[in-house]
Amino acid sequence: MSRRPVIGLTLDAEPAGGYSRWPWYALRANYASAIAEAGGLPLALPHLPALASETLARLDGIVITGGAFDVDPALYGEADTHPSVALKSTRTDAEMALLTGALARDMPVLGICGGEQLLAVALGGTLVQHIPESVPNALSHEGHMPGHPIAIVAGSLLARVTHARAMHVNSSHHQAVRAPGRAVVNAHAPDGVIEGIEDPARRFCLGVQWHPEFHDDPGDARLLAAFIAACQ
Repeated sequence: MSRRPVIGLTLDAEPAGGYSRWPWYALRANYASAIAEAGGLPLALPHLPALASETLARLDGIVITGGAFDVDPALYGEADTHPSVALKSTRTDAEMALLTGALARDMPVLGICGGEQLLAVALGGTLVQHIPESVPNALSHEGHMPGHPIAIVAGSLLARVTHARAMHVNSSHHQAVRAPGRAVVNAHAPDGVIEGIEDPARRFCLGVQWHPEFHDDPGDARLLAAFIAACQ
């Protein structure tokens, strides 16, 4: 068996209480199992931005995971913050250090849900702070189980790796990419919300607004397999 590429998975962070009397990290198990099933060796990444360079030197690819929090609007030049926005600055600082370092190395990157949003910001883009107040006739994007179709741009990396022009995806977010910066848009929901971005200038740099680790559509497994292949 060939060597499995080592894939860094960013962690969520929670304050003291519940699981532990001290602050603790968290990661949904199917992030790791989906990477392992696709052929990778998942490795959880703590929030140590000062060690980002040393961490990346030991990885073959990185996944910026999602979470129930938002990117600070100040990072994309907005002075006002919507009341719905919840921040985890320590996590964002660590993820941004890892992400910008990975981009500088042209390391394969996959951003999932909030990870796609952070990728857009790292590439000079901006975000919709609250979809219900910014997108006319928006679908219900919040809550995990409901889903909707997406249309995928022909010829895009996303189209090539999923072998699809349409998918049915899960939806669990109140924010979205407004402008992709140096990336390009590769997928939309029926209401116009951006569902995917990619940077064609890099060997594999992809962000998706949904959670492919749940394997809700056949294209999800293909996407993850292509990401792992790019990390070989």
